[in-house]
Amino acid sequence: MPADLAVIGLGHLGLPLAQAAAAAGIQTVGYDTDPRPFTELSAGRSPVEGSLSAPDIRRMLSGGFRPTTNAAELGRVRTAVICAATPLGADRTLDLGALGDAARALAARLRPHTTVLLESAVPPGTTENFLRPLLEEGSGLRAGRDFHLAYSPSRLDPGSRTHVYANTPKVIGGLTPACTESAAAFYGRLTDKVVRARGPREAEMTKVLETNFRHVNIALVNEMAVLCHDLGVDFWDVIRCAETKPFGFQPFRPGPGVGGHGTPVDPGHLPYSSRTPGHPLRMVSLAQEINDRMPQYVIQRCATLLNEHGKSVRGARVLLLGVTYKPDLADQEASPAREIAGRLMDMGAQIGYHDPHVLDWRVRELPVPRADSLYEAAAGADLTVLLQHHRTYDLQGLAVKAQLLLDTRGATPAGAAHRL
Repeated sequence: MPADLAVIGLGHLGLPLAQAAAAAGIQTVGYDTDPRPFTELSAGRSPVEGSLSAPDIRRMLSGGFRPTTNAAELGRVRTAVICAATPLGADRTLDLGALGDAARALAARLRPHTTVLLESAVPPGTTENFLRPLLEEGSGLRAGRDFHLAYSPSRLDPGSRTHVYANTPKVIGGLTPACTESAAAFYGRLTDKVVRARGPREAEMTKVLETNFRHVNIALVNEMAVLCHDLGVDFWDVIRCAETKPFGFQPFRPGPGVGGHGTPVDPGHLPYSSRTPGHPLRMVSLAQEINDRMPQYVIQRCATLLNEHGKSVRGARVLLLGVTYKPDLADQEASPAREIAGRLMDMGAQIGYHDPHVLDWRVRELPVPRADSLYEAAAGADLTVLLQHHRTYDLQGLAVKAQLLLDTRGATPAGAAHRL
């Protein structure tokens, strides 16, 4: 049976969209240039670690979602949303390779009057300068005349029960006013509020601003945390006091590093644009530099604590608690835990871990021993490091059991542990 919607790219962006569409009664087909998601979804499993649960997948499948490996089905829908991954490359620019593959697969089957939407994280100008030519060359159709084209930044808060798809406003920027309205008509079926941007570039830059805002502010509190530790100031108490200000302040909290799928983007250099402004965002580059230093700072604090208690890192038993990037989720995307574990291993430490959401964890392809009993493992470890605060952790009880506890999340009661 022909579907109404095609979601192209069944990763951390595409799956929640497909879930929301199926819940809204939209007949949805899911396609990925990689066949693995089809295999996993057909078996009732999520292809993305820490994403949807098996019951979520079953509800999607019964609600009208259908994964496929047949690209011909992309030509039978009214709306196609590209959610291809755009990971950060070695040069710290977003890799658009998967996006290009998805665009070519769609272009070969694109029909007139289809609405094509892009949700992948991309630099401003990508929809017009990268995606549009691929779609037009592959289909022989013209965007804005023969088919609608628009960009809508993905806004996901994984694991949140407060900010879900339906109550999160959707920003839309179309190539033409008609493109914007066609996109608004589609997203209006999924969310309570649609916000119209002037065009694709404004919508793309909205995502850049939102992501960079997070990273820059985290960098600020990370620097403040290091300074306050050196000055003997309880920075967590500083944040508690500052967040009582009812205007002009939004609380961010330091940590061992910045994880998640949203990466900071510097749109100052666009390799496919002849209108490159050539003005890099120095604040973003500096923020990234600061945040990238945090795993090493955690290692430094670990070594200092052990040394103060007459122990060396070499041979020390170190227990890492919480190896995911976000509390109460299994998603490990860009979590600083793996880098911290690797550096400690290089220094000769014996690493173990505990995480209620991660049953098997590897660092440099080597399995890391998982603690079965949290309290026993903490009591036997020379140093326990809280990297992620899952709600199942009783930190007050843990502080009593652990020989040494370093809390990188400021989650323990004051005085119960050494805090970042």
